[in-house]
Amino acid sequence: MNRYFLTVAACALALPGVASAHSKLVASTPAANATVAKPTKLTLTFSETFLAPMSGAELVMTGMPGMSDHPAMPIKGFKTAVEGKTMTLTFPRALPPGSYDLKWHIVGADQHKMEGGYSFKVK
Repeated sequence: MNRYFLTVAACALALPGVASAHSKLVASTPAANATVAKPTKLTLTFSETFLAPMSGAELVMTGMPGMSDHPAMPIKGFKTAVEGKTMTLTFPRALPPGSYDLKWHIVGADQHKMEGGYSFKVK
């Protein structure tokens, strides 16, 4: 009985866990902590497909050159599109110079919500 249990346990550990797998951010443009020039779009690529209608992102300008007390300013008016494992945010015009915080949330096919974020700068 113990030998059977150990064999089953070893097999379970060796197989990739589909039910416990959660999508994670594997690539982004701009990348975390990058400084870029005049981006007109932002892409987020995840390790798994996700449910587009239940997923999204928020972008906030947290600082502007020459303004030490710049209040946080949410960026609105961008379009969000999802294709496969990639979410793309397209802006009506290039982002102005400053620092930005991006927060994303996705709902995986397994109905688990994942979220994260990172910062970048525009020169």
